[in-house]
Amino acid sequence: MNLSGWIARAGVLWNESKGPWGGGGAGGKGDDSGKGGGDGGNGGGPRNPWAFPPEGKRPGRASVTSLDDFLKRARKGGGGGGGGLPTGIPGKPVILAGIAILVLLWIAFTSFHVIAPEQRGVVALFGKYSRTLDPGIGITLPAPIQSVKKIDVQAIRTEDFPATAGENLMLTQDQNIVDLAYSVRWDIQNPEDFVFQIANPEQTVRATAESAMRAAVAGVTLNEAIGPGRTVVEARVQQATQAILDEYNSGIRIQGVAIRNASAPGAVDEAFKQVTAAQQEAEGARNQARAYAQQIIALAQGEAAQFDKIYEQYKLAPEVTRRRLYYETMESVLAKSNKTIVEAQGVTPYLPLPTPRGGTVQPQVQQQAQQAQPQGGAQ
Repeated sequence: MNLSGWIARAGVLWNESKGPWGGGGAGGKGDDSGKGGGDGGNGGGPRNPWAFPPEGKRPGRASVTSLDDFLKRARKGGGGGGGGLPTGIPGKPVILAGIAILVLLWIAFTSFHVIAPEQRGVVALFGKYSRTLDPGIGITLPAPIQSVKKIDVQAIRTEDFPATAGENLMLTQDQNIVDLAYSVRWDIQNPEDFVFQIANPEQTVRATAESAMRAAVAGVTLNEAIGPGRTVVEARVQQATQAILDEYNSGIRIQGVAIRNASAPGAVDEAFKQVTAAQQEAEGARNQARAYAQQIIALAQGEAAQFDKIYEQYKLAPEVTRRRLYYETMESVLAKSNKTIVEAQGVTPYLPLPTPRGGTVQPQVQQQAQQAQPQGGAQ
């Protein structure tokens, strides 16, 4: 039942009985002064506004249903000077269609996932691990039922120590301080553990690596830390860091540890450079001494082997071997000294004596040789 019907019924009721505006009679008229009930009254009070007009006709709907007409125009939508609302309210089918489109878009964007070749998709069902998506297009339930986190398992991440410019001082075994700069390379081996086992993977790697490095440096001396012991320290740090991360089930793999710089603190760096230069010089002298010792040892071993061979020959022919040794010894001795051969008296040499090495022939000997040469030629 609409509002106009209720208004019409109320008017009939007021016409049938006398109300506050006078009686409901149809034939009465007001008095001449205009204070009467008007056309629809029986006398003294004002005319009932809901009563029928004096002519006895029912009023038209335009006079009693202005509110109803306004609401109809509002539902149809304003425009064209009709007196309605400025904009219309969309209908129920349009709203349902809009909701359906939004639902479809929501399902499409939260249920289909493109996983790159270097990635793995970790699927969580209401926040709990469900499965892992391989590279390709993966399908899951829409969010927030299932969510997917893409993890790059091929990227090599690097943590530098210190993170900013400055000193990174550590204590060595011999109570010295070393300034150490190093880096740790790592990647993701197990994406499920990487997502669900640790909250802050980068901070965990940094804290673990720094703890392992300080423990390794505390087990070596300063010379080992800044010298040949650096490779040993790097290997120890990598093993210790990996062991701790495996205990956490972090899903992280340590690729390597590299010490970029190991030196004394800046305040004593110059003195340590001098010490290092002296150590290198001492090491060079030791190397030369070792080389000379090896050479002498090799020569002695050769002479000992030669003596053994001569002894074997001596046992077979002692006299011959003894004479040969005498001749060889005299040959080696006389070959290094100046010598002059003088014949016996009365024997004339057929060649002049040569000049001795490093000296001159005595004048008397040279004169005799010159005088004896023509005689030798005459004979």
